[in-house]
Amino acid sequence: MMPPHSLLCSLWCVLLLGVGSLLLLVHLQHLTDSVPQQNTGVPVLEAPEWPMEKLPVAARQVNDIPAGLFPMSPPILRLCSDPLVGIQQPVTKRRRKQLLKSALSGGEESLQQRRTQESRRHLLTATCSRFHPVHSIQRATLQQVSRIYVEDRYRLLYCEVPKAACSNWKRVLMMLGGRAHSIQDIPHDMAHYSNQLRRLDSYDRAGIAERLRSYTKVLFTREPFERLVSAFRDKFESPNSYYHPVFGRAIISRYRANATGSALKTGAGVTFREFVQYLLDMHRPVGMDIHWEQVSKLCSPCLIPYNFIGKFESLEEDANFLLHSIGAPDNITFPDFKDRNPLEERTSSRITREYFSQLNGTERQKVFEFYYRDYLMFSYPKPFPDLH
Repeated sequence: MMPPHSLLCSLWCVLLLGVGSLLLLVHLQHLTDSVPQQNTGVPVLEAPEWPMEKLPVAARQVNDIPAGLFPMSPPILRLCSDPLVGIQQPVTKRRRKQLLKSALSGGEESLQQRRTQESRRHLLTATCSRFHPVHSIQRATLQQVSRIYVEDRYRLLYCEVPKAACSNWKRVLMMLGGRAHSIQDIPHDMAHYSNQLRRLDSYDRAGIAERLRSYTKVLFTREPFERLVSAFRDKFESPNSYYHPVFGRAIISRYRANATGSALKTGAGVTFREFVQYLLDMHRPVGMDIHWEQVSKLCSPCLIPYNFIGKFESLEEDANFLLHSIGAPDNITFPDFKDRNPLEERTSSRITREYFSQLNGTERQKVFEFYYRDYLMFSYPKPFPDLH
């Protein structure tokens, strides 16, 4: 039998433990109420940290900017709490319900999109490893980042690929940056020539390197033959005060026998075969143009590790998934309107075949070889069965 003083001591110990536990619980509850949630919020794409070489001070003065490494494990889609750096915003009960509803309704679609992105990045990495085996860090020049547009608020880098919905992408960037109230109110010339969007090469070298390291890097592609035909129709079959006199006159002068004086003067009426002859000529009478330059050269995807690779063929689905992922407002969705030559039918695979039927097999093969890396990098099938 336990002595009375031992029993009294045991009771006191139990009582003290209970009071201490209660005080600890109250303290923890107070901390929970006073600190906002850290790991909830809008799903956002976050760029991975690619390994960077530590350079001596003297080496940092060159005109190149650290970009990334290939071959590497492909970037992955991650979640962060908010698109604005360093800001942790408390989540209200209403917002939590909205996020849960969105996650339940779009979970399967989101999972499929993430798998698609992983597959596209893996293929790009493998193709770059094949053509550009890299054993040391390469560096991006200012020219290589000159086609990349910056949206700082949502930490987004977009590489412009003409004839792959770049006009509408610029409109979206203007909306994200608060430079417009409605996408429909942004005319074509404002999107391209108003200088409201900032390019990556306009930042200092430290700013470029940091954005390449930490921002979501986005690239949208299009089937190469179809993109080429779209560019030809836009620039040479419609009135154009730049492409006709600059490119048209030079093309007609070089590749058309017995050209009329009017054609030589205006540059109007370039045929698709003449245009292809110019494209394939190693000694072109006039230089290349971004509207038909290879994506592999425009955006340097073997040097810059893009997180998101979208396709014109699945444009609406890919673009809106990306916008949702970066936390774009619900009123900003990707537009589907054609403001240049709106009455003309969009360039499709059927129209593309019609134009390429004007060429012989050898010419088609040479165009295919010209865009061969784009076909491989972005998994486009051969457009004609006789190509090899």
